[in-house]
Amino acid sequence: MAGIIIPIVCFAVIIYVVGTISWSIWRQRRSTAADWPPYPLIKASDEEMDSRAAELRDLLSCKPLGAERARQLWEKLQRAKIGEGLIHEFHRDFCGHGLIRTDAGIILCDIQDGCFPGGAIATWITEEEFVAFFSRQSDFTMSGWDPAEPVFFTEDSWYRNNQRLTTTIIDGFLQGMNI
Repeated sequence: MAGIIIPIVCFAVIIYVVGTISWSIWRQRRSTAADWPPYPLIKASDEEMDSRAAELRDLLSCKPLGAERARQLWEKLQRAKIGEGLIHEFHRDFCGHGLIRTDAGIILCDIQDGCFPGGAIATWITEEEFVAFFSRQSDFTMSGWDPAEPVFFTEDSWYRNNQRLTTTIIDGFLQGMNI
């Protein structure tokens, strides 16, 4: 009799332990899956998104960078290695605008995958050209909202104000910080 009952009890204990572990793993995975995506999804209409974009646009500073900051930016970029410069985002896919030193001067370009410069949006060969251009720029003009600034302007709502150069990013670069 014990030869039959002991294996049945052992089998029941094994089933109970495996079931308890499986249930615990399933509950843990189920609760973890609920945390994705790690941010709340926004269900907004196009009008609501446009309104929010306009609110953010109106918060952008229109204060120009100024000649001194632009000159410091040129000088720091000239100390960078060829192919390097101001890249403020290092992640996958589109990383916004960057300023890259080339053999001929400085280019403004889109950065892909944290380090790959795209084609030149604009090029400056001399310090005078660069300083004249950037001294009049502001967070607002560099964001792409200002049609009077064709180098930065875009009608693409995704591209506008998406990881663009800002005074804070430029100041961080000048101070040697990665932002």
